[in-house]
Amino acid sequence: MPATDNQGSFLNRISIRRNQVVSMDGGHEQELEDLDLFQKHVADRFSDLFSQPPQQPSPDSSAESPAPDALLSISWLRKLLDAFLCCEAEFKAVLVMGRDPTQFSKPPLDRLIPDLLDRSVKALDICNAITHGVELVRNWQKLAQIAVFALQQQPIGEGQVRRAKKALNTMLTSMTLDDKESGHGKSTERTWSFGRRGGGAASASVNKDRTAGGHFRAFSLSFAKSWSAKQQIQAMSSNLVAPRVGEPTGLALPVYIMSTVLVFVMWALVAAVPCQERTGLATHFPVPRQSGWAQAVLGLQEKIGEEWKKKEKKGIAGVLDEMQRMEKAGLWLVEFAEAFQFPMESSKADEVAAQVAELADVCRRMEEGLVPLQLQVREVFHRIVRSRAEVLDVLDQVGKLTSPVPY
Repeated sequence: MPATDNQGSFLNRISIRRNQVVSMDGGHEQELEDLDLFQKHVADRFSDLFSQPPQQPSPDSSAESPAPDALLSISWLRKLLDAFLCCEAEFKAVLVMGRDPTQFSKPPLDRLIPDLLDRSVKALDICNAITHGVELVRNWQKLAQIAVFALQQQPIGEGQVRRAKKALNTMLTSMTLDDKESGHGKSTERTWSFGRRGGGAASASVNKDRTAGGHFRAFSLSFAKSWSAKQQIQAMSSNLVAPRVGEPTGLALPVYIMSTVLVFVMWALVAAVPCQERTGLATHFPVPRQSGWAQAVLGLQEKIGEEWKKKEKKGIAGVLDEMQRMEKAGLWLVEFAEAFQFPMESSKADEVAAQVAELADVCRRMEEGLVPLQLQVREVFHRIVRSRAEVLDVLDQVGKLTSPVPY
C-alpha cells in the first residue's frame, strides 16, 4: 500500500503554483486555495476509512465473515497509516514549500510548531511500542496455527486435541495483560507478563496449565518503568486546541488539522495493538464538529471508542479485529477440548470444522498482513523523523534571520 493517493499530483501543483506566484500579487488567495485542497484531501481519505464494506459470505459456511477491510482489521490499519502518510506529505508541502521562514516566529505558529514537534517525539515512542506489539500478535498467530494444523487432521484423536489445547491455552494466557507480576521488582525496566482472567471451562484450564507450568512469559518487552501509552496519548491531546477565528496566519489551521490526524492515528493504533499501560485510555479527544474534514474522524472515534470500552472491561490486549476473532474461536475450541471424547459425533465434528476454519482464516490474514503492517509503522516512524528534522531546519533559519548582527 504505497502512500501515493493524490500525493504526487498535489505536491507538483503546490510547487508549480508557488513558482508562478512568487513575483505576483494574489499569493494570499493561492495559499487559501492550497489550504482548502489540503482539507478536502484529509476529509476524503478519512471518509473512505469511515465507510465500512459489507460483510461477505464465508466460503466455509453459510454465515457471513468480516470483510477484509473491516474497521480495526489489519488491512484497515494499513489504510489508516497510508492515509496518514499522504496527509503528512501534503501538510509539509503547505507548511514549508516556498514559505517565508520568518512566519514561523510569528504568533500563533511560534507556539503551534513547537507543540507539533513535541507530539512528534511522543508519536515516535508509540510507533516503537506498536512495532513490538505487532511482533507479539505474530507470536499468537503462530500458536493458533499449531492448533489449526492439529485439528485439521482426520480423524481427530486424543493426540491432536491435546496438542491444539496446549497451544490455545498458551495463546489465551498471553492475550490478556496481567500487570500484577511486573513493575514491582528492583529493575529499572518494565517487563510485560500476561495472564488469563475470567470464568468458564477454558479460563479454568488456562489457569491450571499456568500454575502447573510456572509463570508463562510469551513475550517480554522492555520500556522505561514510567512509560505509559495512555499518558502519551493524553499528553499529545492535552493542548490540542482549534485555532480561533481571526488568527493572524492561515497556517494555524493546517497545523491543527495535522496535529489532530497525528493524535487520532496514534490513539487508534494504541487501542488496536497491545501496548504497555493502556488502562483508562480515553475514548475521545476534542475535535470541532462543525469542520467538514472532522466529521469522519469523529465517526471513527466513536466507533473505536465503543469497541475499546467493551474490550477493556474484559482485559483484552487490544481491539484488533483479527485478535477478537482469534480469541473467540480459541475459547470455543478449548472448551471443546475439555469435553472431548473419542470417537466424535458427526454433528460436533461439523461445529469443530467451522471454528477451525474461522481460526485458519484469521491466521491467513495475519500471515499476509502483520509483517507489512509492521514495516508500515516503521515507515511512519522514519517519515516523522525526517519531517521533524526539516521543520527544525526552518526554525534554525528563523533563528539566524532574527539574531542581532554583532558589531
